[in-house]
Amino acid sequence: MTDTQTLDVAIVGYGPVGQTLSILLGARGYRVAAFDRWPSLYPLPRAVFHDHEIRRVFHAMGIGDDVAAISQPSARYQWFNAAWDTLVEIDWSAESISDGPVGYLFNQPLLEALLDGKARAQRSVEINQGWEVTALVQHDNHCELQLRHGVMRDGQWTPDGQTRTVRARYVIGADGANSFVRKAVGISQEDLGFQEDWLVVDIQPNPGVTLDVPDIGQWCNPARPTTMVPGGPGYRRWEFMRLPHETIDDLQQPAKVWELLSPWVHPGNASLVRHAVYTFRSLLASQWRQGRVLLAGDAAHLMPPFMGQGMCSGIRDAWNLAWRLDLLLRGIATDALLDSYTAERLPQVRAVIEASIAMGRVVCIADAEAAAVRDAAFLAGEVPPLPPFPGLAGGAVSTGYGVQGIAGQLGVHGQIEDGGRTARFDELVPPGFQVIALDADPGAFIDADAAALLTRLGARTLGVTTDPSKVRPGRVLRDVSGRYARFFAEHGVRLIVVRPDYYVYGGVSDPAQLPALLAHLADALALAPAPYRRMAA
Repeated sequence: MTDTQTLDVAIVGYGPVGQTLSILLGARGYRVAAFDRWPSLYPLPRAVFHDHEIRRVFHAMGIGDDVAAISQPSARYQWFNAAWDTLVEIDWSAESISDGPVGYLFNQPLLEALLDGKARAQRSVEINQGWEVTALVQHDNHCELQLRHGVMRDGQWTPDGQTRTVRARYVIGADGANSFVRKAVGISQEDLGFQEDWLVVDIQPNPGVTLDVPDIGQWCNPARPTTMVPGGPGYRRWEFMRLPHETIDDLQQPAKVWELLSPWVHPGNASLVRHAVYTFRSLLASQWRQGRVLLAGDAAHLMPPFMGQGMCSGIRDAWNLAWRLDLLLRGIATDALLDSYTAERLPQVRAVIEASIAMGRVVCIADAEAAAVRDAAFLAGEVPPLPPFPGLAGGAVSTGYGVQGIAGQLGVHGQIEDGGRTARFDELVPPGFQVIALDADPGAFIDADAAALLTRLGARTLGVTTDPSKVRPGRVLRDVSGRYARFFAEHGVRLIVVRPDYYVYGGVSDPAQLPALLAHLADALALAPAPYRRMAA
């Protein structure tokens, strides 16, 4: 069967990354079809952590409150030595730049069910489960996918003889670590050098049971490096490193699982949800675009879990791609805009992987002498803290004009008040390109060319202020907590341009520089020629 329509975007893979991109593009009205080999959503936990930036994405998709109901704010992330001395603490409960704590713990099957429901509610989105891609061919103006359908028989995916051909202007490979899409277009991977086997165990304590266990911790015990973390409300997870003398089969025996859990939990007070050995690896695709095909999520990158950034990084990919594809499919930008996708995402993800590896190498020490040296260095304060979370160092950010140091940073988010209503910024101001000035209406600094660009992008201009005398309903909004004033002061700017993904394109210290900053933005977006308009007689 050959589908007669040409889709705007075909998404291969329907985990959280494919689901997110389906929602973001479907909400904009694009013809999207998602395909996944498995006939149903994966029913067992995998990822358990998302950070404040990803919570903002969920709010933007209209499921922020729903996600809050199935997650819990993070506590401090503590690392202990074998004697339970604290080696390091990372305060994931602290207030973040995004108007909430740094991190949250959740149950992935519940999250995927939410995302699936939201994706299916988009009228222009088609969800196809049980369909495996068998061939991918690129043409000048579209891609062609060959697919076959399968069902589960005796625990195995089995083709049932149905096939179809699908055409799409663009294809996104969000099909996991063994990505067919990545291999089909010949994109290579770089191995960054980390590989360890860990047993991952999820349990559900019985009602009323309270476990004596650190809320979020790494027990850096050379006898058995161990991770302990909530698995979302009502669940707990342990991860145990495989020791050199053990086999994977050794670790996967139920009796061995309960033996490892025995210091904290036993079959009488909890049930085993699942257990499996995973190989934690560090892989990075060499490029994330090949013509009309782009990669996202585990198809583009794999990382150790010690920063909780695997799923988060994949959702950032989808978030980054959505606004680019929107400009492209609306005819506002040329497809050269897709070239900066790799330039932005790959360096940021590389930095996150390298930090995750560094953390993993602290944890994954199974030699007592080496662990003693590590412990002494941490307890003496000789180990520098982890670097701050990386922003964007290249791509569509203004690193060559304006105040340096703010371009590519995640923008601030907080409570604002307008017309007597106080709410989150993203509840009062629709998403998209934004020009935000401190203590002023940026409209006063816009010339004709800047106005034409902002109109074409559908951008919004507004001011924020802590000074009640400068508030102008609908134009200059009250900065309720002073977050925006502090952010502007910290970076030495009076005006910023923010992208649809909440990253700062650039900032200037003098609002009169806005037209020049916007001219640089126009170049960075690889805009298509403006449509010709006949002059009135």
